[in-house]
Amino acid sequence: MTHSTLAGWLAYLEQLHPQAIDMGLERVRVVADRLGLQRPARRVITVTGTNGKGSTCAFLAALLRAQGLRVGVYSSPHLRRYNERICIDGQEASDAALCQAFTQIEQARGQTSLTYFEVGTLAAFSLFQAADLDVAVLEVGLGGRLDAVNLIDPDLAIVTSIGLDHVEWLGDSRDSVAREKAGIFRAGIPVVCGDPEPPLPLLEAAQALHAPLRIRGRHYDLSVQADGWQWQGQALDGSAVVCADLPLLNLPMENAACALQALVLLDIAAPPSSWAAALRSTQIAGRFDRRVLRREGKSLHLMFDVGHNPHAARYLARYLEQHPAKGRWRAVFGLLMDKDLHGVLSALLPVIQSWAVAPLDTPRSHSAATLASALDAKGARVSRYASIAQALDAQWAQADQDDEILVFGSFYCVADGLNWLDQQVLEKTDDVAG
Repeated sequence: MTHSTLAGWLAYLEQLHPQAIDMGLERVRVVADRLGLQRPARRVITVTGTNGKGSTCAFLAALLRAQGLRVGVYSSPHLRRYNERICIDGQEASDAALCQAFTQIEQARGQTSLTYFEVGTLAAFSLFQAADLDVAVLEVGLGGRLDAVNLIDPDLAIVTSIGLDHVEWLGDSRDSVAREKAGIFRAGIPVVCGDPEPPLPLLEAAQALHAPLRIRGRHYDLSVQADGWQWQGQALDGSAVVCADLPLLNLPMENAACALQALVLLDIAAPPSSWAAALRSTQIAGRFDRRVLRREGKSLHLMFDVGHNPHAARYLARYLEQHPAKGRWRAVFGLLMDKDLHGVLSALLPVIQSWAVAPLDTPRSHSAATLASALDAKGARVSRYASIAQALDAQWAQADQDDEILVFGSFYCVADGLNWLDQQVLEKTDDVAG
């Protein structure tokens, strides 16, 4: 079966397999072999972690491209357009390229059933291989060991952080999560770990494979000052590498430090003089994403962040404490049912003074009533609305000039918030979002 539009293909792929998530590499390997997929680039970096994968991939891609290398990045989920998942040299894959890749995969798979994610992963491999890339940066979708991305043997593996999420698939302890994420390790292949206290199973996996391991706080680290930060790390031979006077960033600098350590281990001729500009240029929509909207004589700051598990929520809370609003932080919030609602709320209750909650446009969403009830039970000031757009309208109307609005939670929530922002800009030509 073929489709003429990307929307048609995506609708078809969503119902292609009986399960949305079906962990394992057997089926996807069969189809990859039929397609003749070998390696998506001359060098491959695989990135897993509970949080921080997206910004680490973005930082690493920027650093590599600053050396004149052709770089592809595969990430998931997307925020607003499916095309975001596959980028080559900073450009999203076109609808036409994706449709062609999906057509080839459909013809090759025969009776082999694949999930939506597995087809997308094969499409990324196919487009990257055709693009003659120097480096492919592959973000793991879920876990590591049984994720479709793990079909490819990397030249370097990164574990950004280890926390609890997707417990039905990865287990309910950091040890079990670490075992799954260590599944991307290969014999003798370097590993960078951004978690300063990795569980023992991760350390044991690296040791068993004789994989050189660099851990934040032990082998590399960063020190932040008021006007910048310094990075210090290790080359593959153990020699020290230092770079001072790096710029402060909106995205987590711990993830920038992780990307720098990975760059050094790749042994690519990358002078530290090129690092600052590459890091400064790195932005990701929906992650510590600060905007300004001027409308109806009022100017307000907004921030969008896809923090949807307790680990991410705690990091977000620390960020808000370090960057306090002059007035109040007003939240617009929506979350999926498979996330730890109470863990997310507990982290952010101390720093948010007003909550507006709404359901998301998916059957997997918590209802506004459930969200409001959980917040009300914790003594929070909360109002519920029929949509994220209505919640934003209400928070905007009630906000004072010094208040700031935080739109966070699910990717669906942040996408709806960014769509709302676009509509405000379009309605009045003198509005600015930046």
